[in-house]
Amino acid sequence: MASKQSTLLRTISVFMFILSFLTTSSSLSLGLICDYTPYPSFCKSHVSVDKNQTILDYCRISLNQSFSSAQNLLSLVEYYLNLPSTSSLSATRALEDCQLLASLNIDFLSNTLQTINYQDNLDSSQADDYLSLLSAAVTNQETCLDGLNATSSAEEIKNNLMPLLSNGTMLLSMSLAFFKLGWVHDQGTKQGRWLKENILNRDQELLKFLRGRKLLQDVGQTVNVSKLVVVNPNGSGDFTTISAAVTAAPDDSSRSQQYFVIHVIAGVYNEYVSIPNNKQNLMMIGDGISRTVITGDRSVADGWTTFNSATFAIVGQGFVAVNITFRNTAGAIKGQAVALRSSADLSAFYSCSFEGYQDTLYTYSLRQFYRDCDIYGTVDFIFGNAAVVFQNCNIYPRLPILGQADTITAQGRSDPNQNTGTSIHNCNIKAAEDLGTTKTYLGRPWKMYSRTVYMQSFMDSLIDPAGWDQWTGNFALSTLYYAEFSNRGPGSDTSQRVTWPGYHIIDATVAVNFTVSNFIQGQSWLPSTGVPFDAALL
Repeated sequence: MASKQSTLLRTISVFMFILSFLTTSSSLSLGLICDYTPYPSFCKSHVSVDKNQTILDYCRISLNQSFSSAQNLLSLVEYYLNLPSTSSLSATRALEDCQLLASLNIDFLSNTLQTINYQDNLDSSQADDYLSLLSAAVTNQETCLDGLNATSSAEEIKNNLMPLLSNGTMLLSMSLAFFKLGWVHDQGTKQGRWLKENILNRDQELLKFLRGRKLLQDVGQTVNVSKLVVVNPNGSGDFTTISAAVTAAPDDSSRSQQYFVIHVIAGVYNEYVSIPNNKQNLMMIGDGISRTVITGDRSVADGWTTFNSATFAIVGQGFVAVNITFRNTAGAIKGQAVALRSSADLSAFYSCSFEGYQDTLYTYSLRQFYRDCDIYGTVDFIFGNAAVVFQNCNIYPRLPILGQADTITAQGRSDPNQNTGTSIHNCNIKAAEDLGTTKTYLGRPWKMYSRTVYMQSFMDSLIDPAGWDQWTGNFALSTLYYAEFSNRGPGSDTSQRVTWPGYHIIDATVAVNFTVSNFIQGQSWLPSTGVPFDAALL
C-alpha cells in the first residue's frame, strides 16, 4: 500500500510540475511534458525545443505532423489497392479498412487544426469534441495496424506500411497528450449542474411509433424532422431496401439537429447497411424488436476482418436507431462476427436488440448511448473503444463453443489519454436460455488501458466470483481500469473478486464520472434525439 501511495504522490507531483510549465518553453518543461506521453523517447526525438514555443505550439506542430502522416498512409494504401498484384482477399479487405480509417483521420485532424490554429482557448464542450476526435484517431490507427497484422499474406505490403503506421500511432498519441495538457481543463463533476427538471422523464416513452404517414406527426412532436421516408419490401413505401433510403438521405457535414427519418416497416432485411461519414443526423425507426430485423452472416472465418464483418455499420455523426433488431447469424463456431459497428459520434440506440455470438456489438469509437436495449453474445460481445454508456439494458450471455468461457466486455483503450471506456449503468445481466453452466466474466482487457465500469446494475448468479478474466498472462493487469459500484444480485458479491492493481471498488464520488452527464456529455446532445436518459446516478 505504501508503495502504491508513493507512486501516486510522485505521479501527482510530476503532473502538477508539468502544469506549472505549460506556458513556458524551457527544455526541462519539454522533457517533462514528453514524459507525460506514452512514448517519451519518440516525443523528445520529434520535437525541437524552441524557447518561444508553448505547449499549444508543440501541440499544433505534432498535429500537423500527424496530418501529414495520415495523408502519406492513405496514399500508400491506395497505391497498393490499385496494384493488380494485390490479389489476397484478406489483404485487400484489410487495406480497404485502412483506406477508410486514414480518410477519417485526415478529416478529424483537419477539423481540429482548423480550430486550434486560431484559438488558444476552447470552452469545455469544444475541448470534449476535439479530445473525442483525437482519441478516435488513435483507435483508427490501431485498427488499421491490427487488421494488417491479422493478415496471413502480403508480407511486402505489411513491411512497407508498418513503419508508417507505427510512427503515425506514436505521433497521434503525442498529439493527444499535448492537446489534453494544453486545452482540456478539469471542470470538476457536473452532476449538480444538470437540474432534474431538465432531464427527460425516465418513465416517459420516446415516441408512439405508428405505422404509415402518421409517424411523421408523432416524431415531429419530439424531435426536429426534416423529412420522413418509408422502407417497405412490398413496394408500398418510398424504398424497398434500407440501403436505398440511406443513399437518398442528403449529404450533410453540418451539425444541424434536423433528422432525416427512415421508417423501416416490419420484416426481415437481409442486407448489409453502411451509413457513411457524409450521411449525418439519420434517425432509423423500426416497428419493434424482433419485428424489424436487419441480418447478415459475415465473419472472420469467412475472410472478413472483424471491422468489416458488421451487418450494420455507422460512421455518420448523430445517428439514432429505435425499435430495430441488428443480427449476425454466423454462429459461435465462426468466431468474430459483428452485428453492429458504430463509430458515429453522438449516436444513440433506444429499444433495440443486438444479436450474435463473438463480437456482437462493436462500440468502435467516439461518444455513444444505448437505452433499454437487449444484447446477446458469447466472447467479448460488447467491445471497442468508444466512450459509451449502456443504461437500463438487458445483457444476455449465451452458449459459446465447447471449451470457451463468456466475457461480456473487451474494452479497447490503448492510450492513457483517450477519453474512452465502457460504462454499464442500471443494466440487467442475466443468462440467455441456452447458457447452461458456462463460466461468465464481466470483461477482459483487450488493450493496455482497457476501462470498464459497472454501476447500479443487477448481476445474476452466472457471473464468476472472480468477476473479471485475463486476456493473456499478466497483460494490462496494472494499467487497466475496471470498477464496480453499488451493484446488486447474487453475481455482484465482490468478496472474491480479482486483486489486480487496476481493479477497484468505487464510491459515488468516483462513479459519477462515468454517468451520462459527465462521461459522454449527454445532457448537451441527447435531448435533441428524443431518447430518454438519466443524466446522473440513480
